[in-house]
Amino acid sequence: MKIDISQRGVKQAEFLRHAFEQKKLAHSYLFVDANELQALNTAYWLACLFNCTGENKPDGSCQNCQQIISGNNPDVLLVTTEGKQSLGIDQIRVLKEELAKSPVQSSVRFFIINDAQKLTLSAANALLNLLEEPIAPVVTILITNNADQILPTVRSRTQIINFSAGQKADGRTAALLANGFNQEEIAELGDTTNLDKAGKYFYQEMLEYNSLALVSAHKLADLAKGKAEQNYLLLLLKKMAQQDLNNGSQQAGARMLKHLLEVDKMRYSNVGFHNLLDYLALQWKR
Repeated sequence: MKIDISQRGVKQAEFLRHAFEQKKLAHSYLFVDANELQALNTAYWLACLFNCTGENKPDGSCQNCQQIISGNNPDVLLVTTEGKQSLGIDQIRVLKEELAKSPVQSSVRFFIINDAQKLTLSAANALLNLLEEPIAPVVTILITNNADQILPTVRSRTQIINFSAGQKADGRTAALLANGFNQEEIAELGDTTNLDKAGKYFYQEMLEYNSLALVSAHKLADLAKGKAEQNYLLLLLKKMAQQDLNNGSQQAGARMLKHLLEVDKMRYSNVGFHNLLDYLALQWKR
């Protein structure tokens, strides 16, 4: 993930500059942006503004700015999913431990939490104390593509800055954003026609107790190799189950959702995707 502070949100940056100059910056922000990279660039821009030694602050080229942009400044901490499905409590505990430390090179530290919509409930609750009056000079910035997926008690402790006003995503993109995907993952997905088709066949085979479901599970695992594709396939199965539930096939829909809930739990325990699909197929042979 390459940071480019020139690709910040212009209006949002000017708002933050004014707050900085008036010494009225909040201690916690929620940046809401369908394209989270713009919000992330703006978060780093703000950190550079605090630390820049150039004349036109932040210039992005002084030593301090370069350290921040490259991720080598000890006062700017970025929390990401690191390829996992969620942001867990252990990652938030690290930030809470950092509160005990004083800034090394700056007067203020910056904690930036990307993909905040992926915070687990326990992680979000652990974050609450950090967002309430922090004992250390810290600005915490949460970045999300969907404010509705942020715990209300967390939202209420932040100043919300919206980057997406006037921008409307298309139907598919909007639906994926609403279900926790970010723009990078959506781009990685590309054309899902083959995955949609194979997923529907797999779903129908399971409902029909067809032994071919196990064969289809293996094919699907080969087709959905990336994390984004795997997340998409499981979302597709959940949507089909929910549709059955809403359309009168309540027993089948409820049973499928129950098994998919177990699959979610198994994923958090790092069970391989191939094994997850095998599990689903085998449940319907019983």
